[in-house]
Amino acid sequence: MIQTKPPIYTTQHHYHKPNQKTMNNKFGMGDMLTQLGSLLASAMFVWAIIQQYFPYNIRNFFDKYSQRFFTYFYPYIQITFNELTGERFKRSEAYAAIETYLSKTSSMQAKRLKADVINNNTQPLALSMDDHEEVSDEFNGVKVYWASGKNIQKSQTISYYPNTDEKRYYKLTFHKKHRELIVGDYLNHVLKQGREIKVRNRLRKLYTNNGSLWSHVVFQHPASFQTLAMDPFKKQEIIDDLTTFSTAEEFYNRIGRAWKRGYLLYGPPGTGKSTMIAAMANFLNYDIYDLELTAVKDNTELRRLLIETSSKSIIVIEDIDCSMDLTGQRKKDTKEDEEESDNTQRSKQQMKPKENDSSASKVTLSGLLNFVDGLWSACGGDRLIVFTTNHVEKLDPALIRRGRMDKHIELSYCGFEAFKVLARNYLYLEDHVLFDKVRELLEETDMTPADVAENLMPKISPADPERCLKGLIDALMEAKEEAVKKDVLAVKNNDIKVENGSNGTV
Repeated sequence: MIQTKPPIYTTQHHYHKPNQKTMNNKFGMGDMLTQLGSLLASAMFVWAIIQQYFPYNIRNFFDKYSQRFFTYFYPYIQITFNELTGERFKRSEAYAAIETYLSKTSSMQAKRLKADVINNNTQPLALSMDDHEEVSDEFNGVKVYWASGKNIQKSQTISYYPNTDEKRYYKLTFHKKHRELIVGDYLNHVLKQGREIKVRNRLRKLYTNNGSLWSHVVFQHPASFQTLAMDPFKKQEIIDDLTTFSTAEEFYNRIGRAWKRGYLLYGPPGTGKSTMIAAMANFLNYDIYDLELTAVKDNTELRRLLIETSSKSIIVIEDIDCSMDLTGQRKKDTKEDEEESDNTQRSKQQMKPKENDSSASKVTLSGLLNFVDGLWSACGGDRLIVFTTNHVEKLDPALIRRGRMDKHIELSYCGFEAFKVLARNYLYLEDHVLFDKVRELLEETDMTPADVAENLMPKISPADPERCLKGLIDALMEAKEEAVKKDVLAVKNNDIKVENGSNGTV
């Protein structure tokens, strides 16, 4: 008689004999996964061999008919919307509209999101789909799927200028039986809604260039023409000019000119050139593209940056006389112009990039002229191009002639009318007994609006307007005395030169 061992009991666990069927299933599943892994590895190896060694025609034939075979059994259609079109020349408006349209849907459905702080009181945080995320949408009872993606191409070149090969896209997937509805009504609905939402939530942006790409922050400068310290007649002239330009699309089309206008702002430092640009942007509700020429690699990259700007924008190059070697006349005719001091020649040589310096910008005057009014400048709709400089006399006349810089605006020292604006802004004063003294001194002394504003700035709380005005008067009198001393010294030096010349000494 065969005796079997009884099951072993413990105080903690009961021993159960393993089920043979369960063990067979486990071993069978393991074998299946092993075989599947081996099959996939073999398939990948074969595909790598095909990609590496098979002729292009054979690979093309294989790709063509494999796609046909796949689509025969796959009932869905896919449409891809790339972020950049025309070989990265311009950001796709369709992509931007889709991104805006999907912002609400993605914030409700997507599991991975990108967040961006936009500093807006009504909507301080903007959410969008992260890369390789998918959400669904429904239109007239038909369900569609949107997926975000990104392709990265590795560059083999090393450059001082940052470059990116990331290409983002949205992919729309839907059943082929709904092709007519989706391609027609649905996509029109998406683009229309996206544009409307964008206009409704639009915030002005301040762009800066990083290599061949633009990056931006929300533009929140409070400047306006109402608070701008300048002559009221000149101010109104600028407002009228901007208003006329912004509504003149039909006029520009009729006369055959690109819808753009150039402004040259010049004057001493501290006269409000940057503040003027901010006031113009706020008045027109335009974005600002602050172009740093020294960060642009060459003329081709400059053209690419121009094309990627949007309509209703102001393209700004500040202190253009310092940005590159544009400060002289390309051909000097007189002997006096040719005889420059050694210090000036030395400083110019230091500003010029070395020919063998690969990191230096190779933007030329010709490239900048084409940027301002060449064929490519007509792309993108209404735009203002604004140059600022402290030394207008140094700029090449070809750069600032009418047609390129259509309106020249001199922002000079503070006058009495500009002072009254500052007094109203800083001290809430419309009139004061000390105003006459301030007027007298401003007519005799050169002081920039920035210096006047600093003297009017209350230094204690609560503000004492009379104390601020007396401080300004003291500053003006001190500046007047300094100017008199400089004039006396200049006259004395001139007399010495005349005397030396008459005596035949050098």
